[in-house]
This record gives sequence, structure tokens and C-alpha cells, in this order.
Amino acid sequence: MHKLEQIADDIRKSFDARTATRDQALALARQLTRACSLAIRAVHRSARQEMEKHLDEARILADQLRGDLAKYPDLFYAGYTQDALKEFVEANVTCALIQNQPLQTPGELGVEPSTYLNGLAEVVGELRRRTLDILRSGYSQEAERLLGYMDEIYSVLVTIDYPDAITNGLRRQTDLARGIIEKTRGDVTFSLRGEDLSQAIRKLSGQLNGGTNGEDESQGGSIHLNEDE
Repeated sequence: MHKLEQIADDIRKSFDARTATRDQALALARQLTRACSLAIRAVHRSARQEMEKHLDEARILADQLRGDLAKYPDLFYAGYTQDALKEFVEANVTCALIQNQPLQTPGELGVEPSTYLNGLAEVVGELRRRTLDILRSGYSQEAERLLGYMDEIYSVLVTIDYPDAITNGLRRQTDLARGIIEKTRGDVTFSLRGEDLSQAIRKLSGQLNGGTNGEDESQGGSIHLNEDE
């Protein structure tokens, strides 16, 4: 029985270490999520320096999270850890695409393929937000560019036809992305038609004003001739 007590003591020490690591991971995950959220907020406000600061902070936190959980793969693949890393993907990809910079790979971000794809799916929502901000000032080619990125993301996601156990629920995220893209396409099309209508009205108004001026000049000339007579 003395041996059993030793075994139990060793198990308690193991559990203490695991619990401490888990608590630390939870704290890091929350900090990582917050840093990613602030980076996305900054890029929407075109605050580049602030965005880079938060992305750098997020990368440090992600590296620390991976390092701390290297000995505990079950904790690393736990929902809260992968959710935080998914936010890390979303922040980096969103900032890159809005600034028209190269897309980072899963290896460069240090994340699992399924985590990367789920983060990529959520980028669609942020690109819609950016597109709507642009359209508030009128139609722009920039809105078309972002819509093109959204289409590209969806065209890739829809080809990842694997069980949810492998992709971690990617199919549902893909369906949500499709709905977001269709709404955005409608918004861009409506804005484009409105811009075309505005241009047509301006053109017609210019023609009418020009015709009116011409008539005035003609009438003025006729009066002058009558006076000479």
C-alpha cells in the first residue's frame, strides 16, 4: 500500500502541472483573441501602425501558447486553444487582404490545416464589413477587389469535402460564407447600378443645360438683328 500512496502522489503532481498549464493556456487564449480583435479593428480604421503592433503581440502570444502546450497535445487541440488560433488566422489574413498583401500559409502562421481553413472562412465576414464601409461613399473598384477575394475563398472552401471530424465543422462555416458573399454581391451590384444611374443623370443634365444655353444664345442673336434693322 505504501507503493499505492506514492503512485497517487505522483498522479496528483501530474494533475497539478496539467491544471496549471491549462489555466495559463486559457489566459493566453483570451489575450490572443483580444489582440486579434484589436488588429482587425485597427485595419478597418486604416490605422496601420496600431494594426502591426497588435499583430506582433498576437504572434508572440500564439508562439507562447504553442510552446506551453507542446507537452500536452490534448490541451493544444482543445476547443479554446484552436478557437484562439483560428482568430489568429482571421486577423492575419484579413489584414493582409485588405492591404493587398501576400496571403500567409498555415506553416507561416504555425496552425493546423483545419484551423487555418476555419479562420479563412471567417475572413469573409470581415471583408464584407470592409466592403460595406467602402460602398457608403459610393461604388469603388476596391469593393470589387474585396468581393473577388471573397469568391476565391469560397471557391476553395467548397472543394474541401471531408468529414467534420477532420475539418472541425468547416462545412457549416462554408455555408455561412456563401450567404455572406451573395448578400455582398447584391450590395455591390446595387451600388454599381446607382453609380451608373447617377452618371446618366449628370450626362443628361449637362446635355439639357447645353441645349438651353444654345437656345438662349440663338434668341439673343435674333433680338440683336431685329434691333439693327
